[in-house]
Amino acid sequence: MRIDYRTRLDEAVSLADIFEVVKTLVEESMNKRRGGLMLGMANLGNDPHGFLGGFFTTGSNVIVLNKIPLNRIMETRPELYKPYAFHVLLHEYIHSLGYLDETEVQEKVHQITRKALGEEHLATQFAARASGFIKHLAYPHVSWKADDEGIELVEGFDRSSVSYIA
Repeated sequence: MRIDYRTRLDEAVSLADIFEVVKTLVEESMNKRRGGLMLGMANLGNDPHGFLGGFFTTGSNVIVLNKIPLNRIMETRPELYKPYAFHVLLHEYIHSLGYLDETEVQEKVHQITRKALGEEHLATQFAARASGFIKHLAYPHVSWKADDEGIELVEGFDRSSVSYIA
């Protein structure tokens, strides 16, 4: 039975829901899975010419997303929120599986997204050329480095890896 990833992503309500789509897709396409990850949200700054969407530090169990592009998307084109979050979470999740080469990860993300969601889907367009969306991801005419790079953990993020209720 083929999973309808477009519908699952459309029906996702939270970042945790989007991450469940990402994990299922990666397991199906790469036959790899990792549990026990946490999601941190942080102000990682802004640059109108480029942006840092998120990162994963090797040896950790935390994916960190930059709140700035997510906030900017909600102001400019809210319909980009899920495709963008899917794209960044997929990218960082593949890093968490041990793939460290940035070019290799970008290629995997594009290939996986195109196959699962189709060429015209916004997530596939992000994977093909995220720079084309910069005006919706970064505030124009202003750059700043975050004063407070504190990370806020999102509760209940990797919920399919939890087999009990505490």
